[in-house]
Amino acid sequence: MDSEVGPLRTVLLHRPGAELKRLTPRNNDQLLFDGIPWVDRAQAEHDAFAAVLRARGVEVLLLSDLLVETLADSRARTAGVHSAVDERRLGIDLADALRSHLATASAEELAVALTAGMTFEELPAAEGASLVRRMHHPHDFAVDPLPNLMFTRDSSVWVGDRVAITSLAMPARRRETALTDIIYAYHPRFHSAGRAYGAHSAPVEGGDVLLLAPGVLAIGVGERTTPAGAESFARSAFADGLAHTVLAVPIVQERATMHLDTVCTMVDRDAVVMYPAVRDTLSAYPLRPDGSGGVLVDGPEPFLSAAAEAMGIERLRVIDTGLDPVTAEREQWDDGNNTLAVAPGVVVAYERNVVTNAKLADAGIEVLRISGSELGSGRGGPRCMSCPVDRAPLVG
Repeated sequence: MDSEVGPLRTVLLHRPGAELKRLTPRNNDQLLFDGIPWVDRAQAEHDAFAAVLRARGVEVLLLSDLLVETLADSRARTAGVHSAVDERRLGIDLADALRSHLATASAEELAVALTAGMTFEELPAAEGASLVRRMHHPHDFAVDPLPNLMFTRDSSVWVGDRVAITSLAMPARRRETALTDIIYAYHPRFHSAGRAYGAHSAPVEGGDVLLLAPGVLAIGVGERTTPAGAESFARSAFADGLAHTVLAVPIVQERATMHLDTVCTMVDRDAVVMYPAVRDTLSAYPLRPDGSGGVLVDGPEPFLSAAAEAMGIERLRVIDTGLDPVTAEREQWDDGNNTLAVAPGVVVAYERNVVTNAKLADAGIEVLRISGSELGSGRGGPRCMSCPVDRAPLVG
């Protein structure tokens, strides 16, 4: 896969499930949600999203299905149990009891425990007293749920024919990569997939990685991806021959701009939709291989000109979010920039961003509109909710 806009062949999604039912007003901030989604509606919206993709000939893989199939492998089961049981938190006796319990669960039951978590009252009964159990509320989490799992973009990224398992910065999301790692390691579908980037090198999240053109990556550096992570990812891409230029792009470290794809996404081979408040201020540090395994760093310079130069085009067309500053801010918050391209000039977008979608259409972009009133409560749009596994190469 060498671009953001080549015809999409295969995508990995996660249909929201029991993990969203764990959200309460008491824990939603900690679990990175701005509200409590109506789960049935979120599932219906997600089903409609998947249907739009399938109607365009895209193969949709569902993470939960892959996880259940993967857990048929005893090695995957062992790795899954190990990722979920935190002995430092539970204590030796309770951890042993939980491991034994999960070891005998069916693949379906284990998959639910790994994604939806477990409360202390759901833990198996154990012999003897447990101070840990006694001092926790029954509804406290012994295994944390993963409500952000539906944002499959962040925990893995495909570049070329290789997959990079990322390193997520926020505590509420760190265990997500363990599940994607298990799937890519043990599911038969991916037995020949090569790996790129060491997931434990430094924090990098997939929402910060844009494949601007063959050989050209942009990596946002901000709340979730560190400068060390961007540099490590660049080194890996250069070493594997996957890129000749990586643009490290500083972004404001705020909730509304948590990833680069919240302010800018590709909608055609030479066009982006972009939040106008950053259009003239977004900068980039071009990184290139030095020929001896190291990295040359230039800049900073304006992002749009640096991107066009690296892509070998005269200029990058920019379609602004919104119409006026207030509308732009509202639609940026509602993921107006977070589009998923299914082909050059064809994108999926939330229907509520009416003005931005109209501007995309006026610029010749076909917009496939989906509802996201409940899906968006975790601050993520169609791009956030999808991990492209395979795209046809760009030609011409």
